[in-house]
Amino acid sequence: MPDIADLVEARIQRPRAIAEAAANRRRPSSFLAEHGKMMIIAADHPARGALRAGADGLAMGNRADLLTRICTALSRPGVNGVLGTPDILEDLLLLGVLDDKVVIGSMNRGGLAGTSFEIDDRFTAYDADSIAAAGFEGGKMLLRIDPDDPGTVATLESCGRAVGELAGRQLMAMVEPFISHRVDGRVRNELSAEAMIRAQTVAAGLGRTSAYTWLKVPVVQDMERVMAATTLPALILGGEVAADADAAYAQWKKALDLPTVQGLVIGRSLLYPQGGDVAGAVDRAVSLL
Repeated sequence: MPDIADLVEARIQRPRAIAEAAANRRRPSSFLAEHGKMMIIAADHPARGALRAGADGLAMGNRADLLTRICTALSRPGVNGVLGTPDILEDLLLLGVLDDKVVIGSMNRGGLAGTSFEIDDRFTAYDADSIAAAGFEGGKMLLRIDPDDPGTVATLESCGRAVGELAGRQLMAMVEPFISHRVDGRVRNELSAEAMIRAQTVAAGLGRTSAYTWLKVPVVQDMERVMAATTLPALILGGEVAADADAAYAQWKKALDLPTVQGLVIGRSLLYPQGGDVAGAVDRAVSLL
């Protein structure tokens, strides 16, 4: 387990060590690992106040435990990247585990889970300038489109601007689009083929160029038709910890056969698997690639 005291001491006494570690990080030669796909560990949930994994509502609330799980996942063969907010990525920089990894900074975390302003998803974390300054490979943004919430238009505009700013620096813009609705006061994503086709086509058109845009999408029914909606490269997300892990892996494997799908970006399903074997869960996911 990482020594939290060392991390705290560095943040108090040597805050410049974070920038130094970023500058000294060995950059990856490709977005793709040796198996020809991307295998990204997602760890940006806490900044939205989304700490649940499976039945544990505060699973991601212990930072030492979370960092241990991330470090275990990043150490496994075939895992070539991580997605996170500044606090997590900077801990990982201080721990020295990001050499040769594709590092994606999470950008809009203002749409806190369970709030009235969740759809008005402000950019409160990384921006294109800070991602470039850190030497990271790209930025990720969540785009939830709620036809009944006027806050959607501000998020659309902000995501479009961010896509252009990242592209202007030749950095990946990873866009995670959904059609969303409030159900009993809570935001729920519509996981139908029709909704995902619509969401992807909107996301693909954001910004002044799509040259550096990748999509981050869930597995839904009729994925062949869904992924035919765009030529942009896509990564499959893991979502909640599945009750039936075998079914989840089977769905990921089937989606990976589609030509636009270039890998996996998975968080809770691998960091908090049933049974607790992070290394085993990650190795099984890598085997699909």
